[in-house]
Amino acid sequence: MSQTATKEPEVTLELALDHGLTEEEFEMIKDRLGRIPTFTELGVYSVMWSEHCSYKNSIIELKKLPRDGEHLLVGAGEENAGLVDIGEGLGCAFKIESHNHPSAIEPYEGAATGVGGIHRDIFTMGARPVASLNSLRFGSMDNPKVRYLLDGVVRGIGDYGNSFGIPVIGGEVYFDESYEGNPLVNAMSIGLVKEGETVSAISEGIGNPVIIVGASTGRDGIHGATFASEEISEESEAKRPSVQVGDPFTEKLLLEASLEVLKTGAVVGMQDMGAAGIACSTSEMTDKGGQGMKIDLDKVPAREDGMTAYELLLSESQERMLIVAEKGREQEVIDVYEKWDLHGVVIGEVVDTENVTYWKEGEIKADIPAEHLVLGGGAPQYVRETKKPGYLDEVQNFDVYSLDHPSDYADTIKKLLSSPNIASKRWVHEQYDTTVRTNTVTSPGASDSGVIRIKGTNRGLVAKTDCNGRYVYLNPKRGGQIAVIESARNVVCSGGKPMAITNCLNFGNPYKPEVYWTFKEALSGMGEACRALNTPVTGGNVSFYNENPNGAIFPSPIIGMLGLIEDVEKHTTTPAFKNDGDVILYVGADRTGLGGSEYLKTIHELTKGDAPALDIDFEVQLQEALLDAIKSGYVTAAHDISDGGLAITLAEMAIFGKKGASVSLDKLDGSDLEILFSEAQSGVVISIDRDNFNAVSEHFAKAGVPAVQLGAVAGSSLNIEGVGSLDIAEMTTLHESTIPQAMEA
Repeated sequence: MSQTATKEPEVTLELALDHGLTEEEFEMIKDRLGRIPTFTELGVYSVMWSEHCSYKNSIIELKKLPRDGEHLLVGAGEENAGLVDIGEGLGCAFKIESHNHPSAIEPYEGAATGVGGIHRDIFTMGARPVASLNSLRFGSMDNPKVRYLLDGVVRGIGDYGNSFGIPVIGGEVYFDESYEGNPLVNAMSIGLVKEGETVSAISEGIGNPVIIVGASTGRDGIHGATFASEEISEESEAKRPSVQVGDPFTEKLLLEASLEVLKTGAVVGMQDMGAAGIACSTSEMTDKGGQGMKIDLDKVPAREDGMTAYELLLSESQERMLIVAEKGREQEVIDVYEKWDLHGVVIGEVVDTENVTYWKEGEIKADIPAEHLVLGGGAPQYVRETKKPGYLDEVQNFDVYSLDHPSDYADTIKKLLSSPNIASKRWVHEQYDTTVRTNTVTSPGASDSGVIRIKGTNRGLVAKTDCNGRYVYLNPKRGGQIAVIESARNVVCSGGKPMAITNCLNFGNPYKPEVYWTFKEALSGMGEACRALNTPVTGGNVSFYNENPNGAIFPSPIIGMLGLIEDVEKHTTTPAFKNDGDVILYVGADRTGLGGSEYLKTIHELTKGDAPALDIDFEVQLQEALLDAIKSGYVTAAHDISDGGLAITLAEMAIFGKKGASVSLDKLDGSDLEILFSEAQSGVVISIDRDNFNAVSEHFAKAGVPAVQLGAVAGSSLNIEGVGSLDIAEMTTLHESTIPQAMEA
């Protein structure tokens, strides 16, 4: 290799360690190359072998998750996003990813670019994004820094999504001290594509041109992937340059140009530029195609003067993509992007090697076998030490019944309604455009899942993000099961059949044995639930190192569940009580256990006990029976029981429908405390027309699922026998005022 024209630092072990590599990994690089890497090569290895890009501490465990299913069109990890056959000649691409670390430092830009990046993963496959969701976690709202982060994240998501023109159809927001200083910002995108019109992230065809399209390349985001692979600390503030800056209007142009260019037939492969920028997109496309690339970095449109090869390769400037075109048709591609006022520049070609070779100033700056760099290939793969956390026995054996019982259950319900985790997130949702493109069927916050219609068909897509980190903290395996199970139950409550999941696995430092034990247990639980529900994993991402000086976050494997509604007009179901006189039924398992409940946290300030009980086989029966009842036209409202228990489920159904109810708990087994506030799984409240009562009772009896009459929809108050009367107007005020009042503090 010739010497570089620009003086680069001497590569030493100390420099490699500063780049986040271990001594073992540095030796591995030298052994594979047969020499000491150049400074530019060191940079490329460091980002590609970072946790964020390589999944080196998780890939072995991820491969144990179910990855096959009758509806899957591509396997997990094969492309930028999962792809599911939804009938009518259409495929649905969907994926969830994290942008936690950038959002902790620059909440507005971190969240905004998270939205932009996940949408690019969808349209780089040839699918048009049609909806988005998110899952957010913050510390206590009493903390001014938390309110600052919440404000910035929500504005970032809203501004980018609104400008890009994609509706937010759902999401969730949770608050807990464990997320103090380390918020979770997980963004999900859903897109549609006609069969046969997808494109792969592949490089093949010797002599085919490699074209960079979109925005110019600056110094923003350099080592963003490495930054996302370490714990947040006081020094993190100094890494603001690692946070990318997004432009949704440029992304909108990039979307339209990219979908248009695919129609020319000139495109061989297309890849988004996200983490690790040019270094990642070139190496991944090269490895997939088995043919090399020669890249001239002098031809990359640069936003700043004097950018080095190192900076150009590692920049994570947004709104850029890489295309391999058919030789001789490059101008067709360039013309389309120039029509949309975007760069389109040939920067290299496909060559007959297996290496990615980067040139600048007439010299080779890096020459690396692509297979060395990619996850699941030559990148390191580790199995870390595990140790069961010592706190588990203590919290699981805690006697929650030794605590004082409330003297006034009605007052307890009011306190829960105004707790930040249960309170309305209207303040959040109102900052998002939820109806752009006119396909939104249900409003965020007022439905168990987001629903959009598929134009030109009777069908609809249903999507839900879900996870209760408290459950995973208290019982990692069962918590992982519940994350999948509850997201599916929410889809069913909205009238959809669960089809597949994407996931975003947010955990602490994998080098801590207790964290890695929790990670493995949670994945084991997720896998069991996915197999039972026949909802395979299509992809997602892993976000480790979610820690701050106070410790790790609650382990939070966020599930993005996708479902399909066969008839969106007839089967879409919401939680709101609809008609006076409708019979209210509790459908499901016994209401026992208070462990991990919002009741314990809000009333007693405790996160203890075991996670809620779950029988997966019974849950499958429940979901199948409920969906059949909905499709038969019996169900006028449905709401699953989760945070706050049965009491909050009934209160929310009354609030959403602006209709009261008279309810008795006498037919349910257990104490009033457990019946009202237990978050035991496999429970749903439905309302039905009184004329259908016998048919519905017979339907659930045949399915082996208990269905108990609680009462009926009536009046303007929620009257629970033995508890008291709760005025709907007062409950609504409590429910909707918490977040706005906290943000005005």
